[in-house]
Amino acid sequence: MKNNLMQIEIKNLRLRTIIGANNWEREVLQDVVITIKFKFDSSKAEASDNLEDTFNYKSLTKRIIKEVEASKFNLLESLVGMVYSILKEYAELHDVYVRVEKPHALRFCDNVIASKSDNYE
Repeated sequence: MKNNLMQIEIKNLRLRTIIGANNWEREVLQDVVITIKFKFDSSKAEASDNLEDTFNYKSLTKRIIKEVEASKFNLLESLVGMVYSILKEYAELHDVYVRVEKPHALRFCDNVIASKSDNYE
């Protein structure tokens, strides 16, 4: 199966949520940028070229959007953990990776980034 693993990367999913511990952060939606990567056995899909034979990452993305935008987080780590947990619910996914950026979270920097993965790179 290892030779049939396809990697999918959904890069820079831009969402808005309540995130942060400061009072003002609890009142306004803030931007977060999410990237996920995972591998799955793509052999059947490669042979058939049929949508029904692949992992439906569109529905996965819709679920992540819905859950992130409906939630409130104090910590970036909590947001990363939630998205990671969603991906881990799918037994067919391997080598899961989640990266979340919070633009302008700190003065004088572009963003703060937190990530979690099955295999640390």
